[in-house]
Amino acid sequence: MLSRWIPRTIPRYTRLHFTNFDLQSTFFTSSGFRNFGSSSTTMKDTSTVISEFNELVNMNVPELQDWLKTEASTSSGWHHNAGDSETVGHASGRHIVEILKKNPKKDPAEYDDDDIAHMRKVVSYCKRHLAQEETAKKNTESKSYKSLKNWGHDAQKE
Repeated sequence: MLSRWIPRTIPRYTRLHFTNFDLQSTFFTSSGFRNFGSSSTTMKDTSTVISEFNELVNMNVPELQDWLKTEASTSSGWHHNAGDSETVGHASGRHIVEILKKNPKKDPAEYDDDDIAHMRKVVSYCKRHLAQEETAKKNTESKSYKSLKNWGHDAQKE
């Protein structure tokens, strides 16, 4: 029974209430249980994702390709696995180049499910990092600036 793993400081009725919840998507925070499962989140519709992607990715194909060839690009970011030679952001940049080349007119009907899925990641990453850090806009040598460029966003262009 799950209730024996829940701290005794939580009232019994609360412990009983949480006997059938998903451990993979629920965490205990300082303010109580928080469910991070898919049922509590709403995804943006495809047209919003495409619009935000086209707004946030402000580098064209040649600019992004040239950037991805630099040492600064290949060395910035983190590796998904310890043995990977390419960073997550660099791989994302290559995928963005493919998306931009495949659909230069940015026709929403031309994007497939894989494109939309990656566009969601790009929008999420760029929005999160732009909201958290001002460094990218001020310092072209910062990790933030280099990382955002790998994801197709040049903060100096804004």
